[in-house]
Amino acid sequence: MTSDNDRRRGLLARLRGRPAARSRGRRRLGAAVRLLAALTLAGGAYTVFAPGAQAQDAPPLSSAAAEGKALFDVSCVTCHGRNAQGVEGRGPSLVGVGAASVEFQVSSGRMPATRQEAQAHRKPPLFTDEQTRQLAQYIQELGGGPELPQGTNLREGGDIATGGELFRINCSQCHAFGAGGGALSSGKFAPSLRPASDRQIYAAMLSGPQNMPVFGDNQLRPDQKADIIAYVQETLKHDQDPGGFNLGRYGPSTEGLAIFLVGIVALVFATLWIAGKS
Repeated sequence: MTSDNDRRRGLLARLRGRPAARSRGRRRLGAAVRLLAALTLAGGAYTVFAPGAQAQDAPPLSSAAAEGKALFDVSCVTCHGRNAQGVEGRGPSLVGVGAASVEFQVSSGRMPATRQEAQAHRKPPLFTDEQTRQLAQYIQELGGGPELPQGTNLREGGDIATGGELFRINCSQCHAFGAGGGALSSGKFAPSLRPASDRQIYAAMLSGPQNMPVFGDNQLRPDQKADIIAYVQETLKHDQDPGGFNLGRYGPSTEGLAIFLVGIVALVFATLWIAGKS
């Protein structure tokens, strides 16, 4: 009798357990189906809408920028990479540097660089003025950044006296009082401003190439930049050196060297002559 009751209880327990197990299996299968459907729906929505969003984020290039991109892909992509994102060990990213930086580097012949060194040297430019503007426009539309004003005469209306004061405060420490340039640390140097045009000086102040700090509109207003350019172009480049031979306008270093080579040598010979006579 006891064994019959046990069998009945076991049978009832198994009958009660089967629906529960089936219910758990259905729930797991339903959850998997819903998850798969959600992933399929999300992937389909991304496929449909993402290309449109990317097209809105990247508007088509202007004709000048398109010409600049063609030049970039031929002459610059090796060092700066596709889309100007830079190549490690070769060249930095140009995204965000702006048209001003490109115009300074390319118009002065510093770019394309011939070799890796402490500082790029000025040399005859590889591109024409129009090609330089096209390259600058491409980089500008690619990532934005500081731009130059229109025109070639950027010193119009500038005050020379104010420009001289601003130059002595902000520029003479590196470029020397006569704008002849000077040596810096680690093989770098501040170049002479004599061959620089209005646009190159303005672009250098906006972009801060090499060791030069950036003088944005918050540091030097556009009218103050015009004052400095006027002083450099109309005074420093046309000064007739009324005090005599300028010795390159490099400051006390060349003056001290001249004093030593001329003055000390003359004193030594005079001393020897006097001693010989006595």
